Amino acid sequence: MARRDLRIALLSIEGTNCDEELRVALATLGARPEIVSLKQLEGREVGPEERRRLADYDALFIPGGFSAGDYVRAGAIFAARIRASIGPELEEFVRSGHLVGGVCNGFQVVVELGLLPGRSGGRLGTPEAVLLTNDSGHFECRPTFVSWEGGAFPALRDLPKGTRFLFPSAHAEGKLVLSGDPVAHLRSLERAGQVMFRWVTPDGAPAVYPWNPNGSPGNVAGLTNPEGNVFGLMPHPERSFFRAQAPDWSRHGGPNGFGDGHRFLDAVLAHAERVR
Repeated sequence: MARRDLRIALLSIEGTNCDEELRVALATLGARPEIVSLKQLEGREVGPEERRRLADYDALFIPGGFSAGDYVRAGAIFAARIRASIGPELEEFVRSGHLVGGVCNGFQVVVELGLLPGRSGGRLGTPEAVLLTNDSGHFECRPTFVSWEGGAFPALRDLPKGTRFLFPSAHAEGKLVLSGDPVAHLRSLERAGQVMFRWVTPDGAPAVYPWNPNGSPGNVAGLTNPEGNVFGLMPHPERSFFRAQAPDWSRHGGPNGFGDGHRFLDAVLAHAERVR
């Protein structure tokens, strides 16, 4: 593939635990993903050979996990450390049009940073939403389905609205609650095309529990910022990247080939190539 010069930082701190899965997926698609500790970007407690700079990368992903133990709120401590250490660099990275993606705990982090739903110009700020404890009151881990809403995310614009993806979920705090008047806020995001994914049933109908694993109003499972270069989603595309990860592989077609996560991440990288 012609993506060997597409450099992607997978940002991690203690508690991040999906970085290697995401690294394998992006490397399989031909990119050059690198797991980068926040300390490497800060230049703290690392030698010169380990120092990294955000500007050296074409895209940034914040993987899933339980960063800093998810104390305070899920993703809050990771977001606070990013804001305090590399906040200005991250704002410039977003303003320049680079792609920033958050998966599960990474979605929680970008929401806590104020990058999602987001302000024009890529500015960090007070959170405009929060990911609260699932309505069930416990950790939910199962195959789930999302539907592409045909919005502002340019990587998926060639797909028909309603295209479904099987992405597994694994989270305890995934209920998206918007600030202010949540109903009016959601309507404004819908009009702006910022609702990227909604939870659906396997046949594409509006989801109820357990197909909506957390109770998010409007079945919202993923968002983008107004410009479409910051995105976040609660389920895990890297966990449905290979066909062997599918729950039905032993009954239908065997373990070879790729799953829906490959289709999604391939489209994301194709867009990252276009805007770099």
